[in-house]
Amino acid sequence: MKDYQLEVAEAVGRILDAVRPLPTERLPLLDSLDRVLAHDVVAGVTLPPWDNAAMDGYAVRAADIASVPATLRVTGTVAAGRFATRAVAAGEAIRIMTGAPVPEGADSVVRVEDTDGGTSQVTVRDARDAHKNIRPRGEDIVEGRVAIPAGATLGAAQLGVLASVGAAALDVIRAPRVAILTSGDELVELDGFAEVRAGRKIVSSNSYALQALVRAAGGDPVYLGIAADTKDSLREHLARARDCDLIITSAGVSVGEFDYVREVLTGLGATMSFWRVRMRPGAPLGFGLLGGVPWIGLPGNPVSSMVTFELFARPAIRRMRGHTRLFRRPLPVLLEEPVTITAPLTHFLRAIVRHPERTSSSLPERSDGSRPPEHREGPTARLTGPQSSGILTSLSLANALLIVPADRTTVAAGETLHALSLGDDADLAADFAL
Repeated sequence: MKDYQLEVAEAVGRILDAVRPLPTERLPLLDSLDRVLAHDVVAGVTLPPWDNAAMDGYAVRAADIASVPATLRVTGTVAAGRFATRAVAAGEAIRIMTGAPVPEGADSVVRVEDTDGGTSQVTVRDARDAHKNIRPRGEDIVEGRVAIPAGATLGAAQLGVLASVGAAALDVIRAPRVAILTSGDELVELDGFAEVRAGRKIVSSNSYALQALVRAAGGDPVYLGIAADTKDSLREHLARARDCDLIITSAGVSVGEFDYVREVLTGLGATMSFWRVRMRPGAPLGFGLLGGVPWIGLPGNPVSSMVTFELFARPAIRRMRGHTRLFRRPLPVLLEEPVTITAPLTHFLRAIVRHPERTSSSLPERSDGSRPPEHREGPTARLTGPQSSGILTSLSLANALLIVPADRTTVAAGETLHALSLGDDADLAADFAL
């Protein structure tokens, strides 16, 4: 039989080669958050629609404040949402609020702080605002131009822009429906916890973790339940995956006596691409197509299941959602402790990555009394503890996966490896600092 064991990068490539962005759907603006825009949205308006004041103050002519102090006659007030009823003539000023249209004749807005705040006449004490503090018409958006391009991920700022041009509904890439199936006679869901207390069963933590991971990746989890360790039960549960865009199974892809998932899928007509990857944890990983629908078979051990989801399933879901940036960026880290691996496989170890605090205040003063520029060491990493693939708590403590290449059997403390951040925790700080 042909050996279908692959290196990690080749396995990722095979999966992504078989995955394409899904069709579009039309959603209300706010429901489109974190989706990928399917088509360019062209602005039907110009924003701002008129020259407007960048701050509260007085609309004046720069020529009238060329020499200060200068006293000008105040001929009116323009609030935001209102328009001036007259132009600014020589020797005149109009009080104006931030965002209000600038009256004709004015080419400057003098901030209130540089005046005496007068209402019938005003004295300008500083000319620094000559020809300033006016936001020109079309500075932000010009009618007929693309406001947000196709392929953009829609965050809060993008939704704000789209609202400003009147896009109440959007065509976005549909979120994938991801079928999730776990298997094992020893497993129960939480409503069967009495059997756990009795020592007869264990909770199917993968059932819950994988649903959460799919949702966090932007997919719509479709839970198929727990299949028994029989071919009939697996076939029955897999039949519930109709209309799903991706099938994820957990357990049953190794070489155990009751590992039937691969056999059942092949019997249903699936084509197999590979079923082992040269990595730890997570070597028993399968991939194929069932009726054109991608299937990713994750290991049953909780840590292995979550690590392989991160490396293989999450990028696939992101591609289905229309994203082009699919992967977490590897971060160079200095080891706080030595690391040893026992097999020539690429290892993904649970780790805590820490960014150093600022250290300039602790550095000695120079001879002139100044301090050296602020100094930062690079981020560091240490393991969360024992790395058995059954210790799920070790993954709950981790904010990153430390990558140990297959040829680095021993890495000393102080050496550099790379880590993949899990979420943004590794980049967050406890204190505000600029």
